[in-house]
Amino acid sequence: MSSLKGKVAMVTGAASKRGMGHAVALRLAKEGADVVVADKFATPKSMFPGDEGWGGLDEIVKEIESIGRKALAITMDINIGKEIDAGIDKVVKKFRRLDILVHAAAIRGPVGVPVIDLSEKDIRSIIDIDLVGSFLVCKAAAKQMALGGKGGKIVVFCSLAGTHGVAGSAAYSAAKWGTIGLTKSLALELAKYKINVNGINPGMIVTNLRDEAFQKMAEAEGITWEEARKKDQGGLTKIIPWGRLGTPEEAADLVYFLCSDQSDYITGEVIALGGGVT
Repeated sequence: MSSLKGKVAMVTGAASKRGMGHAVALRLAKEGADVVVADKFATPKSMFPGDEGWGGLDEIVKEIESIGRKALAITMDINIGKEIDAGIDKVVKKFRRLDILVHAAAIRGPVGVPVIDLSEKDIRSIIDIDLVGSFLVCKAAAKQMALGGKGGKIVVFCSLAGTHGVAGSAAYSAAKWGTIGLTKSLALELAKYKINVNGINPGMIVTNLRDEAFQKMAEAEGITWEEARKKDQGGLTKIIPWGRLGTPEEAADLVYFLCSDQSDYITGEVIALGGGVT
């Protein structure tokens, strides 16, 4: 595949140690891109044993620079358009361009809570961050890419929950259905600017996204956090034909393909990454 040398990429939701955004940022840097890593929190906590002291965005910047690429860390709330616009301005001021957006920021919200018990606050939070936030980030990046006149690549992390109903996660599922619709519609609108827009539907990937859910499971069952994680993920593994959960690095492999010129004739697609679970 082609190198991304000379390209500038922005990855949202990048600060978690075990997140797909982190893996994507490193992969794009290894392929030659200068990378902007963005998140609402600079140093989000990881509950995985051994992850104490994680340095978040600043540590990722050092990792990228050790690869030989330039990096920039930005804290911004994807729920606030002015913060996103200010973040894009920082990117352009430093690098003079934006070629790639990988939007990986999201929240999971309560897991296993029926709609009739789900609070209005949780419903609005999930929809605002996962769906409205995706609109705002993609809008700002697309506007900059269109002004640049050199085309671009946008990759949006959706979810397999966006193609199937999920009992106990209705708000998350609904938000991801909407994100898929956004991805496909944006691809049609931006084709004239030679901007590819594609999505990825991750299935069961080992990340920090469900850290808090595992904590609640652990407290309810009187077990450790790690025991709760292994119990839950062990059950999920049984329904995956490939026989295991996916890794952030495997998501990063697919992102790289969609950001390279090998995917120039692919747009408006949402690709499942689930080990055959669909």
